[in-house]
Amino acid sequence: MKKFLCLVSAILLLTLCACGGSIGTPKRTAVTSTERQFASPAEGDTIAIFTTTQGEIRAVLYPDAAPMAVYNFAGLARLGYYDDTVFWRTQYGFAVQGGDATGTGTGGSTIWSNNPYPAEIDPALKHYAGALCAAIATGGEKTGGNSQFYFVQALPDSVDSAQQQELAQNGYTQEQIDAYAAAGGLPYLDNTDTVFGQVYEGLSVVDKLASVKTIESEDGSDTCRPFDSGDVTIEHITIAAYPGPTAEELAAQWAADSTDNNAVG
Repeated sequence: MKKFLCLVSAILLLTLCACGGSIGTPKRTAVTSTERQFASPAEGDTIAIFTTTQGEIRAVLYPDAAPMAVYNFAGLARLGYYDDTVFWRTQYGFAVQGGDATGTGTGGSTIWSNNPYPAEIDPALKHYAGALCAAIATGGEKTGGNSQFYFVQALPDSVDSAQQQELAQNGYTQEQIDAYAAAGGLPYLDNTDTVFGQVYEGLSVVDKLASVKTIESEDGSDTCRPFDSGDVTIEHITIAAYPGPTAEELAAQWAADSTDNNAVG
């Protein structure tokens, strides 16, 4: 247990020092792995298509592993809850977080009249780069998930050989260790936060979001909050069955919907 705590401390120190601001995006290579999160989605799998001001992100969802997280996220997305909201936290080398309609990181709701839901930890799903995760709300008795989520934006070299050895000593399989070594990630969150999806297309867009200019506090430290919210806006999240509509088809549908709404108005 002490060795695992050392891993936690080492990675936490790196991430706390890695807030971004107009940073170049990292170079990533395709990861070959037997781990579920690196497999291509199957026909009919549930996917989420994030249309953002930096481009499009596509993630496959795992309702079998995290049913409450997926049901809540997909339900809110279909209601338009996430439309025109922002990624309020863009921390380079760590995560890009959004889903709070207030844009502050202190709010959020659920599909269940704002009642939180518990963490859903599946040992087969890990916090590799590109993982889509439920953020846990805390405060009073309101401890659990809400509408907020984040993409893991860890860098490819974020889990070094020493940390890999510690993972092995803590029961990780060789496949999981190899995946962390190749993709990077945040293994210290594996037993605390819910992984309910994985980016399969558009991880470069996540990197762009994490690289935007951020605001400094009065003491010169980085707040990891975007300088311009227009750079990190979620225009819409579409829930579909894989392979889903193309970007062009989505744009055409929105244009048609806009025309219909204007005609009604």
